[in-house]
Amino acid sequence: MKKLLEYILNNTIAVFVVAIIALIIVPLPTFILDMMFIFNITISLIILLITMYIKGPLEFSIFPSVLLITTLLRISLNISSTRLILSENGQAGAVISTFGNFVLRGNIVVGFVIFIIIVLVQFLVITKGAERISEVAARFTLDAMPGKQMAIDADMNAGLITEMEARKRRSDIQREADFYGAMDGATKLVKGDAIASIVITLINLIGGIIIGMVFGGGTFSEVLSIYSIATVGDGLVSQIPALLISIATGMIVTRAASENNLNIDATKQFLSQPMTLMIAGIVLLCMCMIPGMPKIQLILLASALLFFGYRLQKAQSEIIPEIEGTKGDSEAAPEPEEVSEMEFYRNIDNIYSILPVEPIEMEFGYSLIPMVDGNNSSNFIDRVVMFRRQFALDMGMVIPSVRLRDNGQLNPNQYVIKLKGEEVARGEILVDYYLALDPGNVEMEIDGIDTIEPAYGIPSKWITEDKKEMAEIYGYTVIDSLSVMLTHLSEVIKNHAAELFSRQDLGAILDNVKQYNQTLVDEVVPAMISQSNLQKLMSNLLKELIPIRDVESILETIADYAPTVRDIDLLTEYVRQKLKRTITRKFADDGVLRAITLDADIENMIVAGIKQNEHSTYLSLAPEIIQQMMESMISQLEKTKEYMNIPIILTSPVVRLYFHRITEQFYPNVIVLSFNEIDNATQIQAVGNITLKR
Repeated sequence: MKKLLEYILNNTIAVFVVAIIALIIVPLPTFILDMMFIFNITISLIILLITMYIKGPLEFSIFPSVLLITTLLRISLNISSTRLILSENGQAGAVISTFGNFVLRGNIVVGFVIFIIIVLVQFLVITKGAERISEVAARFTLDAMPGKQMAIDADMNAGLITEMEARKRRSDIQREADFYGAMDGATKLVKGDAIASIVITLINLIGGIIIGMVFGGGTFSEVLSIYSIATVGDGLVSQIPALLISIATGMIVTRAASENNLNIDATKQFLSQPMTLMIAGIVLLCMCMIPGMPKIQLILLASALLFFGYRLQKAQSEIIPEIEGTKGDSEAAPEPEEVSEMEFYRNIDNIYSILPVEPIEMEFGYSLIPMVDGNNSSNFIDRVVMFRRQFALDMGMVIPSVRLRDNGQLNPNQYVIKLKGEEVARGEILVDYYLALDPGNVEMEIDGIDTIEPAYGIPSKWITEDKKEMAEIYGYTVIDSLSVMLTHLSEVIKNHAAELFSRQDLGAILDNVKQYNQTLVDEVVPAMISQSNLQKLMSNLLKELIPIRDVESILETIADYAPTVRDIDLLTEYVRQKLKRTITRKFADDGVLRAITLDADIENMIVAGIKQNEHSTYLSLAPEIIQQMMESMISQLEKTKEYMNIPIILTSPVVRLYFHRITEQFYPNVIVLSFNEIDNATQIQAVGNITLKR
C-alpha cells in the first residue's frame, strides 16, 4: 500500500498535466467545472503565498514549470466554460454566475470596465514589469557569473570554505542563472494568457449574442443580460487566478537581494526607521488644514504613525546603551575601523601582503569561464587534479596548485598561463568547437576555421560538432576545446618543471624518503651535498625531462661521487647514467631507440674544446663550427622526423653535456642522450648522422 501511494504521488503531476489537456476536448458538467475553477483559484493563492514566504528564488526553482502548468490549466478551463456558455444558453456553473452578478450589479458597462481594468493592470503593469525584471536579472546574473565563480575559487584556495561548500555555491550560481533564464521566457506565458483572455471574452459575448438571438428566440436585452453575466463571470474566474500568478511572478523575480521572507524583511526594514513614520504622521496632520479633506481619517492615521514611531525610537534608544555597555565590559577587542586604501598602504608592512606571486596561474576571457566551472560535466579542476597525480607518477614531482582568475582585458576566447607572476604562454580556443589536427595523412580537407594548435604548434582547424565524425573519417585527430587548453597547460608545466621545483618541494621529497630510508638521507644531506646544490641537480634532471621519482638511486649516486666531483653538472651526468632504465623507458619505443648520432670528428672537436676553470668546465668552439653543427643537425632532423616522435641525438658520455649546452640555446626541444644512459637490452637504430661539411 505504501509503495502504491508513493507511486501515485510520484506520478501526480504527469497525470494532472494529461488531465488538463483532456479538458480542452472533453465536455465538463457544471459541477466539475465549478470544482476546477475553485481549485484554480486555490492553487494560485497558494503559489502567491509561497513566493511571499521564501527567502530566495531557488527555494521555488520549479516556478517556471508551475507557471506553464497553471497557464495551461486556465486556458483549458476557459475553453470548457466557453463550450458551456455557447451551448447551454449562458449556464456555465455557479462560480461564473456568482462572479458575473457580483461585479455587474445590474450595470453591464460598469462590469465590463472593471473587467478590462483588471486585465490591463495585469497585462501592462504587473506582467510587463515582471518580464522586464526577469530579462534584466537573467542578463546581469549571467554577466556576474564569472566573477562569482572566481570568488568561490579564491575562498576555497584561501581555506575559507571547503570543497563541498564551493561545489554547492557553484551549483547555486548555475541554478540561479538557469532559473532567471527560464523566467525570462516563462513570463511570456502570462502575457499571452492575458491576451487570450480578452479574445475569449469577446468570443463569448459576441458568439453568445448571435446564438441567443438566432437560436434562442429571446429579446436583445435578455440575451445581452444572460451572456454579459456569463462572459464577465468567466473572464473574472480566469483573470483573478492569473492576476495572483502575475503578482507571484513579480514577487519571485524581485527576491534577489533578500535574506529572509517578505514578511520579515518588510517588517524589519519598515520599522527600522521610526523617524520616517513620525514625519509621515506630521505630514498627515498638516493635510488637515486643506479644506474639504476628511479630518477624522487623517487624524486617526497620523496618530497611529506618531505613536508607533515614538515607541520604536524609544525602544532603539534603550537598546543602544546596553550594547555599548556590553562592549565596554567585554574583554574582546573591538572590530577594526574601516580605512581607505590610501591609509591602509601608508603602513609599509601592509605592502608586503601584495608581493607574493602564485607559482602557476591561468587567466581566462569571459567566454571561457563556463568551461572551467566546477559544474561543467568535463570538470576542468578535476582534470587538473588528475594531471597533477599523473605528473607525480611520471616525473616524481608534485606541481603546485593552479590559481584560476578571470581577466576582463583578455579577448573573450583567450587564456593566459603565468609562472610566478609572468606570462609564459597564451592561447585562444572556441567554446563548443572541436580542434581537428592534421597528422599528415588526411585524405580530404574539411571546412573549418584555420588555427595553430597552441601546445605543439600543429596546423589545425576549428570545426563544429556536426563535422566531428566526418573529420575523423577523413583522418583528422579531433579533440575538444577543453582538452586543447589542458594539453597546453600540461606541456607548459612539463617544460618549466625545473623552475617550479622549489626547496620546499625538495624538503617534502626528502621527508617522504626519510619514512623508509632515513639513514641514506642523513648520510648524504647535508653532509655530502647541500640542499641548494641537490635542488640544482634535480632541476637539471627535470629540465631535460628526466624523472626524479627514484630519489634513493639519486642519493646513492651522489654518495658515491660527491667526495671527488664538485661540479654539479658533472655530478648530474653520473646520476643520469644511474637512471638509465628510467631514461630508456621514457624515450625508447618497445625496446628500440631511434636516434641521430654524432660524427666522431665533431665529438673530437668538442672534447678538444672543453676548458676548465676553478669552479666548473665549459666549451670553447669557434662560432662557425657551432653554426655548421646546427645546420647539419637541422638537416638530419628534417630528414628523420617521420621516424622519430621525439628528436633524439645520441653521443658519447663525455660529449653529451657540452653538446646539450649548444642545442638548448637554439633548439631546446631536442633530447641529447649518451650511450651510457641507454639500457644494455635496448636496440639502438641510428636513423641519421650529424657531420661537418668538408
